[in-house]
Amino acid sequence: MADTHQESGVGGDIDLSQFYQIFFEEAGENLDQMEQMLLALDVEAADDEELNAIFRCAHSIKGGAATFGFADVAELTHQMESLLDKLRRHELQPTAPMVDVLLESADALKDLLAVHQGTASSAPSTTALVQRIGALASGSDAAPAAVAVVQPIVAAPPPAPAPQTAPPAGMPAASQVMAMRDVEIRIQGLSRPELADPVRDLFRDIAGLGRIVSESAPEAASRVFLVQTTSSHSELLDLMTFHVSRDQVVLTEPAAAAPPVQPKPAAREASFGFFDDAPGAPGAAGSGSEAAVAVAPPAVAEVKLAAKPEAKAASQAQQEATTIRVAVNKVDQLINLVGELVITQAMLAQNSRTLDPVENQQLMAGLADLDRNTRDLQESVMSIRMIPMSIVFSRFPRMLRDLAGKLGKKVEFVTQGEATELDKGLVEKITDPLTHLVRNSCDHGIEMPADRLAKGKSEHGTITLSAQHQGGSIVIEVRDDGRGMSRDKILQKAKERGLEVSDNMSDQDVWQLIFAPGFSTADVVTDVSGRGVGMDVVKRNITALNGTVEIDSAEGFGMRVSVRLPLTLAIMDGMSVGVGEEVYILPLSSVVESFQVDKDTVSTVGQGARLVKVRDEFMPVIELEKVFGVPRFDLDKSSNIMVVVESEGSRVALLVDELLGQHQVVVKNLESNYRKVANVSGATILGDGKVALILDTISLVRRSRH
Repeated sequence: MADTHQESGVGGDIDLSQFYQIFFEEAGENLDQMEQMLLALDVEAADDEELNAIFRCAHSIKGGAATFGFADVAELTHQMESLLDKLRRHELQPTAPMVDVLLESADALKDLLAVHQGTASSAPSTTALVQRIGALASGSDAAPAAVAVVQPIVAAPPPAPAPQTAPPAGMPAASQVMAMRDVEIRIQGLSRPELADPVRDLFRDIAGLGRIVSESAPEAASRVFLVQTTSSHSELLDLMTFHVSRDQVVLTEPAAAAPPVQPKPAAREASFGFFDDAPGAPGAAGSGSEAAVAVAPPAVAEVKLAAKPEAKAASQAQQEATTIRVAVNKVDQLINLVGELVITQAMLAQNSRTLDPVENQQLMAGLADLDRNTRDLQESVMSIRMIPMSIVFSRFPRMLRDLAGKLGKKVEFVTQGEATELDKGLVEKITDPLTHLVRNSCDHGIEMPADRLAKGKSEHGTITLSAQHQGGSIVIEVRDDGRGMSRDKILQKAKERGLEVSDNMSDQDVWQLIFAPGFSTADVVTDVSGRGVGMDVVKRNITALNGTVEIDSAEGFGMRVSVRLPLTLAIMDGMSVGVGEEVYILPLSSVVESFQVDKDTVSTVGQGARLVKVRDEFMPVIELEKVFGVPRFDLDKSSNIMVVVESEGSRVALLVDELLGQHQVVVKNLESNYRKVANVSGATILGDGKVALILDTISLVRRSRH
């Protein structure tokens, strides 16, 4: 890696563009991590390790931005780093305005990075942010904005910080150690003299890094540069080791030398040397901080990789080293290929049924192994796309913090089941509906603090977001302990809009009314959301994912919205049924039971509708033969098997000719390959090569209602 990049720098500028994407991904991860830690930070008792971790995030982004020449990102992160450095050194006490300005800075950094990525055309000015950070870092009291009280629930409170102590006598302030200083950079073991060109280019291309005073070659395979710079040893090492091996670089200070600086190794994959962690605890030996350099006794400052990192860092590094970044389109291509393999294996299995198992014993054993290995491979490949729900949950604390502050409410946010996994494609599609539900709970569910106290409640409302597996589905719930919904108010609004309702409707049917387009019970429409406004879009989006939405509410006590989704849209467990010469697939998660029926047990009611009685319950009968116009060549044969399917809390009985079996099927999108077909959600290829339609049980159940 290093040799390849060294060659690119010979005789011209260094081409860093090939590493842009890695930097943007690393920076995005650092910003997300920083935001989560800031939201969880207890300003009254901030833990040293938490402050150090936040500092390291800003430090990593600054190092990468400086390397690539993103001056605006480097400047803002430098200011953030200065404030965080004073916090972790206990020169300042954390306050809510500091958390606010750091969160706003993280948002601004995302906008700046988007511009450099080319995904945005412009970003807001950061001048005001830089001034606010500077004022807070200098100890001035900035005017705090309205701060929401969103308290993430944690297992235990963090330990109190160490007692604040004054710096030793003679130690300069952090702002006083940034003066220009002389540093000698020795690069050893160069196979060719021109491989030192990248060092010259760094000081030429990166503004503010410093300048090269002189250059010499005391030995054939080494170069020594005397430079003037304000950068710390660790920052210089980050830049140098981006082009040459870390053990080839030795940094010394000709005068007033500092002790050896041994930065910790970065616990990130493919860091290329410039995402190393920031120095550890303040004042520690080998921390690489400017203050430590200023007061240390004279010595030769050698910068080398620490041979034995801390156990925690080593464990993290080992964990990170086992991961690899892969483009999503490559994973999708792999899944498609495995799907085709599953279809081919099914064809071989079906064709082998006509063979004599005794004469073809080895072949049959091989096919059995192929069947087992194919299923294991299929499950393993599908697990690659499965990601934890924490990816979705992590964006809500910040959103609720800002929203509660805007509304003047106090909210506690609780998450459960963050480790529950869901297909990446579904995670991306479910984020917007969940965001709307959470905003609704905060805006129209949770009452104002004074109103809650008047009702005997805690002034802090609670919004709970949970996820859990149930069978072959995942159930995501959004709960709040707010005012709930009023049955009478919903019925009144429905009557005003001309909807067909009655006072005898069940609660579940009444709650479902809020999913009607444009339906809202909000007295005042706000710019945040309205209880019901957009809920039809929420349900439509979830239904498009083969999911369902259920609502439960108690006026004065709160509301619960349950979203049930399949774990993946690529492969599903299905039951194949035969109607005439056609084969249809029913999602196994929707199938309740099947039974044989006599014509005498089926009743015909008004307008030709048919009902069947199953254990004292009448349910509609849907004849698939008539729904899909299946031609009947055997006129003597009639359908006498019913399969009960359930969707949206209702059940219907599907009349079929025969049950063919249960198996996993690879779902193919019919709409993109053909066109949208009523009552059909997709298609699959059977073992004999024929195409079978996957039935949309939601549409069939709704069909029975009309």
